[in-house]
Amino acid sequence: MMRYIILGTAGHIDHGKSALVKALTGIDPDRLKEEKERGITIDLGFADLTYPDGLTVGIVDVPGHERLVKNMLAGAGGIDLVILVIAADEGIMPQSREHLHICNLLRIKSGLIAITKADLVENDWLALVQDEARNFVKDSFLEDAEIIPVSSKTMMNIDLLKEKINQLALTVEPKPTGGLFRLPIDRVFTLKGFGTVITGTAVSGSISVNDEVEILPTNIQTKVRGLHSHGRSIQTAYAGQRVAINLQGVEKEALRRGDAVVVPGRFISTRKIDAKVELLKNAPPLKNKSLVHFHLVTSETIARVILYGRNELKAGEQCYCQFRLQEPVITMSGDRYIIRRFSPVDTIGGGVIIDPLPFRRSIKEGLEDLQVFETGTLSEKVAIKVKRAGMYGISLSVIEGWIQAEIPSIRKSVKLLIEHGILKQFEDILVHTDIFDQSREKAVRILSDFHKKNPLKPGMPKEELRALLKIEPRHFGNFITAVKEIVIDKELSRLLTFRLALSQVDETVKTKILELLEKSGFQPPTKEELGTSLKIDQKHLTDILKLMAKEGSLVRIIDTVYITASVHQKIIERLKSFYSKKSEMTVAEFRDILNTTRKYAVPFLEYLDSNKITLRVGDIRKFLLKE
Repeated sequence: MMRYIILGTAGHIDHGKSALVKALTGIDPDRLKEEKERGITIDLGFADLTYPDGLTVGIVDVPGHERLVKNMLAGAGGIDLVILVIAADEGIMPQSREHLHICNLLRIKSGLIAITKADLVENDWLALVQDEARNFVKDSFLEDAEIIPVSSKTMMNIDLLKEKINQLALTVEPKPTGGLFRLPIDRVFTLKGFGTVITGTAVSGSISVNDEVEILPTNIQTKVRGLHSHGRSIQTAYAGQRVAINLQGVEKEALRRGDAVVVPGRFISTRKIDAKVELLKNAPPLKNKSLVHFHLVTSETIARVILYGRNELKAGEQCYCQFRLQEPVITMSGDRYIIRRFSPVDTIGGGVIIDPLPFRRSIKEGLEDLQVFETGTLSEKVAIKVKRAGMYGISLSVIEGWIQAEIPSIRKSVKLLIEHGILKQFEDILVHTDIFDQSREKAVRILSDFHKKNPLKPGMPKEELRALLKIEPRHFGNFITAVKEIVIDKELSRLLTFRLALSQVDETVKTKILELLEKSGFQPPTKEELGTSLKIDQKHLTDILKLMAKEGSLVRIIDTVYITASVHQKIIERLKSFYSKKSEMTVAEFRDILNTTRKYAVPFLEYLDSNKITLRVGDIRKFLLKE
């Protein structure tokens, strides 16, 4: 069985980290010309250690200089184990401390302590350095770690260190291969004959040659042309491996360290992150709205810290906060991060990403949510996330890219939440039942109010109802279908129980309208004239006229002109009589057969044309109505 573990080095400059890696693996991790000339590690270096039992340990060698901590951080994000390197001839130094702080903040769970250059000191001195190292790591994750004196020059205890690495690696919980593929980029280069190649540590999932991938936050769609791990061509790469990916059709200049190679359609770039932050015990106070350097896996950006519920965070304290970033990042709930002071630049704290896609909400509600996101079950986290999405809902694919968990586990949780009635699913969108019920009640209330104010209108335009409810157009139909109390009739929405009912006064008005329009025949009074005659306001009259037209007692010619159904029938009969003798009719002839004026003849004819009773050809009309 193949296992993949990432081991990182940590320690002060010139304490022999790179020499130790070379002694362990035979590979010189210093690849840059400047590194070899100056004898120091400037950027990340990589090597690997393979064991007969199928274990492959990828080694990330980090620079030890204080000015290169940002490069160290780019390599520390995917580390499972660490070797803290302390030189026997110098002992604990400033970057020994900062690197240990960083490893603690990243919650690296275990490691070893290597006392390098052991061949350069006397045994008594070596024993003193070992005691110093033991005191140094007290109360850290390395408190019980083995301390092994080594020499990369004489190879003293190198085989023992290899054996201890193997034993420790077997205790590491593997990275989730069942999650979504995500690989933060730490190097970008071109290879002659291949094109653009990126490298990084796969933090979750798996990827194969020819798979489609997405580069975020640049939104580049591409394909995996080839895969390598530690110099060997492979067909599939898994979480925990150091991976080189040959990308198809992407220019080197379009990519940079901090970008992420991910499975398409799942991850969303973000500039706002809710998190838990903790300060180191020797850190200066962190004031609300301070600027910090924000390091997340291989990315680095400037962030403003919004502390929740306080104006200042003191050394050794922790609280919830929001980071507002200058540059977008790709992250998931559960990722670890480091913050460094804006100026002077030094490590002051770090923490865990709680919600990489926070929705707007009150501080009180937000803090309650963050507590669930930090300590709740997967189902509890998903339920709250969906609830905060409101009636816009959230897709399952976004949930999968939001939280670090195996995809089958996420889907099982969602399935159970639906079965228990906590969530509803409309196509690919999840909506919390509480939110659905609130929207259903709101919709019923809106329509009820509408019917009370407009008793003669058959319903509210459904688009107006949708806008008031703030539901996306593509999900509105599904929502209404699920609300049994509401009916959609063409473009109108109404309550199922609503019936048009005229008052006694309106029934009297309706009778008078019929009498006036019947009596006036082919020269009906306009809507305005009807209102004056009946002493009724235009809005109310319009509602009654529309209702009568819907019932069929009136026919709407234009917005200002209505005729009775019997007058309409008389027009049709006179047209039939006329066209039985002639095949064409002019406006003047139509006016004459109705014995009306041009004022009415023209809108009558336009009505007949639009309803395909007549057909206008130039200045004449042909009859379309068949017996």
